[in-house]
Amino acid sequence: MTGPDSDEEAQARPSSRARRAHKPRPPLAVLEERIGHSFADRSLLTRALTHTSKATGRGGSYQRLEFLGDRVLGLAVADQLYAAFPDADEGDLSRRLAGLVRRETCAAVAASWEVGPHLILGQGEVMGGGRRNQTILADVCEALLGAVYLDAGFEAARAIVAAHFRPAEPTAAPRGRDAKSALQEWAMSRSLAIPTYAVVERTGPDHAPRFRIAVQVEGLEPGLGEGTSKRIAEQEAARALLDREGIGAAPEAGPTETA
Repeated sequence: MTGPDSDEEAQARPSSRARRAHKPRPPLAVLEERIGHSFADRSLLTRALTHTSKATGRGGSYQRLEFLGDRVLGLAVADQLYAAFPDADEGDLSRRLAGLVRRETCAAVAASWEVGPHLILGQGEVMGGGRRNQTILADVCEALLGAVYLDAGFEAARAIVAAHFRPAEPTAAPRGRDAKSALQEWAMSRSLAIPTYAVVERTGPDHAPRFRIAVQVEGLEPGLGEGTSKRIAEQEAARALLDREGIGAAPEAGPTETA
């Protein structure tokens, strides 16, 4: 039979979830080794790991670095694909590019670097599983590439892309149309109106906005998608609707915003 003292001890003892939330972050040198770059300016690395929920002041999070890293990744992959596949046409190169820079690929690369324990998150994000959140991992992957670019230049960033994204490997390019095209073709084949897209929510600062968009198809519940541009969010919304309704096979790769 438990008494008052044991009850008090149980209440004072932190839960396993709370203990995980306060677990010390491993040394940054461990992450640098996995990425393959030792930072001359460690503040760039720290900022690339800092979520908006923990940032102090404007520009203290990874958002600006993510914006830059997205462009660095796109150029590095496009450059290496162009050299590796001299006989490929623009469509084939575009499909390969889309498959390599998509959110899921970036999240997988970040996971391979074991970024999660290094993330600097607010308590709510930690308790909500932010260290495993695919969107956060993908964003941080791009932010880290942006940080490497600022720290050591494009060649250093390109070497990391070549090592971890493997754009020059002769793998099959993703097949199929992008999600918006696939959904539109499906609707037209059934004599339905062309799908319509509407912005549900816009958040974030002007330099790093995030959009939540709904796609509507006659007779179906809307599909919702999020992204750093309207174009990306529309693709995610179309893909979500295709997946939910089991309409064919949702395309593996959607485009990323490069302008």
